[in-house]
Amino acid sequence: MKTAFLGKTLSGPFTIPSGIVSCSASIIQRVFDTIPEVGVLTTKSIGPQPRLGYREPILTQTEPGSLGNAVGLTNPGAERAAEMMSRLDIPEDRFLLISIFGGSVEEYVAVAKLLAPHGDGLELNLSCPHAKGYGMAMGQDPDLVREIVSTVKAAVSIPVVPKLTPNVPNIDEIARAAVEGGADAICAINTMGPESFQAHGHPILSNGKGGVSGKAILPTALRCVQEIQSSVDCPIIACGGISSAANVREFQSVGACIIGIGSALIGMTTHEIADYFKVLSKDLETGTEHAEELVRYDIDMSFKPVSLVRNTRITDDICILRFDRKIDIQAGQFVFLWIPGLGEKPFSALTDDPFSLVIINLGEFTNALMTVEPGIEAYVRGPHGNAVAPPNGARIIAVAGGTGLAAMYQLARDFGNTEIFMGARSEERLYFIDECDAVSTLHIATDDGSRGHHGVLTELLEQRLNELPANELENLVFYNCGPAPMVHAAEAVQRKFCAPEQIFNAIDYLTKCGVGICGACDAPDGRRLCVDGPFLGAVDQGPLNK
Repeated sequence: MKTAFLGKTLSGPFTIPSGIVSCSASIIQRVFDTIPEVGVLTTKSIGPQPRLGYREPILTQTEPGSLGNAVGLTNPGAERAAEMMSRLDIPEDRFLLISIFGGSVEEYVAVAKLLAPHGDGLELNLSCPHAKGYGMAMGQDPDLVREIVSTVKAAVSIPVVPKLTPNVPNIDEIARAAVEGGADAICAINTMGPESFQAHGHPILSNGKGGVSGKAILPTALRCVQEIQSSVDCPIIACGGISSAANVREFQSVGACIIGIGSALIGMTTHEIADYFKVLSKDLETGTEHAEELVRYDIDMSFKPVSLVRNTRITDDICILRFDRKIDIQAGQFVFLWIPGLGEKPFSALTDDPFSLVIINLGEFTNALMTVEPGIEAYVRGPHGNAVAPPNGARIIAVAGGTGLAAMYQLARDFGNTEIFMGARSEERLYFIDECDAVSTLHIATDDGSRGHHGVLTELLEQRLNELPANELENLVFYNCGPAPMVHAAEAVQRKFCAPEQIFNAIDYLTKCGVGICGACDAPDGRRLCVDGPFLGAVDQGPLNK
């Protein structure tokens, strides 16, 4: 579906809006390489300085198809972003729209100058409803919108596309001001709000309030695009609750030329997103309506209460939390633990019945978990991710370091025929040894030799693989879980003996939303750990459990 947009002939009429899925260079490149229907690729909003954003929770589902979010404009800063964007290979028939923000006109210009050489256009985020000092307030003032657009336009030689807020009574006036300032196109709309979202009597988002996206804002988005189209003559990028071919046709009928699909991608794997855009394009060509059937309205982000029964300290920075009930989780999946007021983080379950977690102190949240007392108010959401699915009759080699063991016990218990390789710096940092020994053949390595093999885990692994005949090596499947250096080292050893198709890795990447929307858990090849994994094939073979 060739589409003309701002001087380019594009491979497709769709974009993924800023802040959704394609929030890293690796994901952006993968979309360029594999999803031609997405002709415009919009980056996450980038500001003058790095921002960590808000603590989790950053995302909640208000109802199926609608989300509330407060990410906090997380970004690496303009200089680092320019470096990453410079490495992208942008096809001739795609358009890289780099979204930027600032706290003043001067900051917009400074960021624009740094990033303009690396993109086809700049989106000006004038509409973020939850980040203090940025965005929405600027987008509500026509004079300021005109000034920002005109000043940035004068500073760069690529198209400028302001993104407008729906939280105004006069979006037509704002649009006219933008075009008077020299806007080449307009993007509408950003999220509505901010609003507060609660569960079990507590605000969910760490920021307290967040913007609303998805189906809840579709009627407003349609009205805004129509008002903009009737007020100005320029291309319009439309986004806000669009998920079906019928939605696309509605927005095209009121003047949109590029269609943004965002919240509808919740829960989809990387391959499912590619399939979705293929089907959506086919629907538009043939008059059918099948893409909507692929949208994951079944995603459950609700929280279930759990009560802590015991906090067992292993070392000064490792503990095991045991809770009062069973949770439904399969080997390989993960859950989020939420403590209101403190935040949430994802964990593999050490055991499902009773539910227990291994905690290693790596930051503010896990530090607090070191000393939580029995009876604390806590909640779990999930499970998320894909359960492991080893071939029938396979012999499993599970390699774990750090909290990686938490992903391995249930795997060995449920599938059998498993050897677990467990590594630690010293004997005191080992945990759950007897339980693992009862369900697997257990191999232990410690750096100081205080238990098991004296040396690194990969030495012990290579010794074991050297003992196996070729026919047994062909029947192996590897699951590696832990910090990136350990996992990469284990994979390097395994590739000496077996095909990469036999290897699956779960690396401790940062995971924020858990449902594929925020893009924080990106792997180097553009897959997202939370929906494509947690165990990602060393060779991408598509969904692991299908």
